[in-house]
Amino acid sequence: MKSIEANLHSAIAALIKSGSDSAAIDAAVLMCHVLDKPRSYLLTWPEKELSSEQQQQFDALLARRIAGEPVAYIVGEREFWSLPLEVSTSTLIPRADTERLVELALDKIAELDGDILDLGTGTGAIALALASEFPKRHVIGIDLQVEAQQLATRNAKKLAINNARFLQGSWFEPLDAKAQFACIVSNPPYIDKQDPHLAQGDVRFEPLTALVAEQKGLADLAYIAQHATRYLKSGGWLLMEHGYEQGADVRDILLKLGYQAVSTEQDYGHNDRVTLGRWKTSSEDIQNLH
Repeated sequence: MKSIEANLHSAIAALIKSGSDSAAIDAAVLMCHVLDKPRSYLLTWPEKELSSEQQQQFDALLARRIAGEPVAYIVGEREFWSLPLEVSTSTLIPRADTERLVELALDKIAELDGDILDLGTGTGAIALALASEFPKRHVIGIDLQVEAQQLATRNAKKLAINNARFLQGSWFEPLDAKAQFACIVSNPPYIDKQDPHLAQGDVRFEPLTALVAEQKGLADLAYIAQHATRYLKSGGWLLMEHGYEQGADVRDILLKLGYQAVSTEQDYGHNDRVTLGRWKTSSEDIQNLH
């Protein structure tokens, strides 16, 4: 049997040859998953040999990664906002750039009392991150796919986050007509169905329904912005993640609907990523906010 070190060395070489730009991280994550050990174990016991069963499992997982399958789907987990989340092929894999949406939402939520809504919640990543930071706020996550709603509910239970609940339905459909929120956030489908990136990298394995939208990727963003006006408290905030070339279009959508303080913020790679706006505030409300 090969040692941990020898396995990692050959795995990294194979992953680089396959075109991976994260070969060392991928190999280490797969090895930790097989051994059920933390990363530190790989450094402490590099000479330890894998059992026959472990070797077979590692080789099988490595073959899946070489074929392009995302590591998160292979091991069934991805960390987001320091929360270990179960993932599945029924949902998008939470990405680091989406943490920027969480950061911006935290800043806006602190300005106004009230509940929080996450549309297209998937794994529940955004909703659970916000619920963990605001344990006294009620957070609702909604997803069209029942598998995603169940997955997000499991994640909340595993993380013992009790102030978040998840509903199944199309966008605002499951909500009470009188529901009001201080903040609505969403990372909806925003990729044009003709986008060549859909045939590249990890997105080849992710559900198209969570990626693609009509009207050059703007249809769901426009729908959410329009209908959020019914569910935002006076002075409440809407924040939506979108493609790096869509900032101007999304700002235009919000401004035409009457949102105020509209702006687009960049992600960690300096790309336009999140557009936000505040729903109409009366002069009295503005006085109360200051």
